[in-house]
Amino acid sequence: MSEKRKRRLGDRREGRRLRTICIYTALKPYIMKERSDSSNYFSDVIEITEVEKYLRKKRKEGFPGMGMLHLFTASYIRAVAAYPAINRFCSGQRIYARHDVEVNMVIKKQLRIDSEETTAKLNFDRDVTVTDVYNALKSEIESLKSEETVSSTDVAATALLRLPRLILRAAVSFIRFLDYIGKVPQALLKASPFHGSVIITDLGSIGLPAIYHHLFNFGNLPVFIAIGPKRRVRELNEDGTTVIRKYIDYKLVVDERICDGFMFSQAFKVFKDLIRNPEKLDVPPESVVDDID
Repeated sequence: MSEKRKRRLGDRREGRRLRTICIYTALKPYIMKERSDSSNYFSDVIEITEVEKYLRKKRKEGFPGMGMLHLFTASYIRAVAAYPAINRFCSGQRIYARHDVEVNMVIKKQLRIDSEETTAKLNFDRDVTVTDVYNALKSEIESLKSEETVSSTDVAATALLRLPRLILRAAVSFIRFLDYIGKVPQALLKASPFHGSVIITDLGSIGLPAIYHHLFNFGNLPVFIAIGPKRRVRELNEDGTTVIRKYIDYKLVVDERICDGFMFSQAFKVFKDLIRNPEKLDVPPESVVDDID
């Protein structure tokens, strides 16, 4: 667990303002005003032949349905524990360190064309294990897939859509203003799918390849991860024999204003290493690093 800091003037409900960042980083939000201006795109592939063995073992141990989504989520949280700079966000042209790790996901209640989509929003401490992530996701997804359950995001969206168009447009503009000055009500922040640490979508689960998904100018989400389907590749060994290996592709879009490229590179090396070696996620991290002041 990281230390809890007292809220100071200029901090926001979801994070504390960073006052010692370098001059260039502090200037970036004034040059690149929107997330669409400051998005960097990254694509990678991971060999998962051994990872698949780990997942089968975990399922036999009593975690049915554990899959790549759980590993990606747990690995990202663990990367934040080591490199908290990737958990920053830009709002009101200032950079903030987020208090916790908020993971957003889009959930389809049933795999049918006419089934509704809803949003899951989970809040994690940075010292969680993959088992903690599995249990939290399982509980949230089961709850949201229930026909009787309506998420807070759906409630807020339904209320807004009842307004006449011109009033709705004005209301959204007012929310943008409140967001700029850090005064969005806590209930709305909790419901908003546009505020959080990361949004992760498992496109492979519906048979689609990974895509570069844009970041939203509304809100403050700085990272979007899209996971593709598993694929088999027949390859040659050094001795000339052939072997079939499994791979998975994923794509990231990140807000470059929150930290420098070196920090991103180090964090995503940890992220990829953890997915390749998921047994490391079975225990809490040895330490949790706090962001700068």
